Amino acid sequence: MNKRSGVRLLYTAFACMFIVTWLSGCDFRKLDYAESTVKILYIMTSVDDVYRRKLSDAILDAAKEQNVRVDLVETFGNVETENQYVQSAREKGYDVIICRPGDNSNAPLLNRASDGLPVIYVNNQPAEEHLESNKYIFVGSNEELSGKYQAEYVISRLGTGAMNVCILEGEKGHSATIGRTAAVKATLKNHGVNANYVYVDYADWSRELAKEKFTKFTDMTHNVDAVFCNNDAMALGVIDAMKENGMDYTKIPVVGVDATAEACKSVLDGEMSFTVLQNAEKQGAKAIEAAIALANGGDISEIDGATSDRKYIWVDFEEVTIDNVQNYLEEK
Repeated sequence: MNKRSGVRLLYTAFACMFIVTWLSGCDFRKLDYAESTVKILYIMTSVDDVYRRKLSDAILDAAKEQNVRVDLVETFGNVETENQYVQSAREKGYDVIICRPGDNSNAPLLNRASDGLPVIYVNNQPAEEHLESNKYIFVGSNEELSGKYQAEYVISRLGTGAMNVCILEGEKGHSATIGRTAAVKATLKNHGVNANYVYVDYADWSRELAKEKFTKFTDMTHNVDAVFCNNDAMALGVIDAMKENGMDYTKIPVVGVDATAEACKSVLDGEMSFTVLQNAEKQGAKAIEAAIALANGGDISEIDGATSDRKYIWVDFEEVTIDNVQNYLEEK
């Protein structure tokens, strides 16, 4: 069994045990956890994704460092299960909820279901009107910047003339999918690029699906100048397809987001052209910092990155190119 499979099995076993215990009404304090003054329920769609797994590891590591208890559950995108966990959280003795919603438009229902508990949203940003100062907040990165950085990099390579563009998008309706794609298009337009969008489709953050969809596209035409992907896994899938189809990826920029170890290695090897670090470790640490503050009736304004309206805590994106990628590989 490889390391990834082992981690996934551990998460799945934990989630199954947690769900059974939850539904049976047992007291979670009977499980083998260190006592702490703050008890956090962490609701995640699933950890079957490189970035979501990194974020979950970061949240659990930060909680251990701060000696607070976090119980992780996976909903596998089931909105009813998500609502049930939130609705039962206060009764189960939780002080605060960290939630990666399966559908960010479900935030108003989750807010009501929380029965007054603070909710810290991560990885899928609800609309601003569904957030409330020091109560329902979002911790993450400004998705528009990642798309802006991608477009600016491609412009630096190809100039501002006419350009045939392919975009592979992540999960339909996800805040990152919407923000990153919109920012790519807006940045190209604002720089005077005459962009012809020859292929735009969802690939659900998946390397395999991106490879399949890009291959089908290239079966029809090779006429593309740049490929924008909403995450690294999809960018790597495009590189896989290009290799199989004999396309020269050194002349066609393929750009991603997340700066995963595999993506950084691809950049170093001259395959992927560019990626943007979404710092899971900092996001996880900020989420726990905010959870402790809000659980104790405090304020997030003193947390680095908090906005003046105390609805957001931002963690900056970082551009990764061949010139600085070695620094990011050394940090992995």
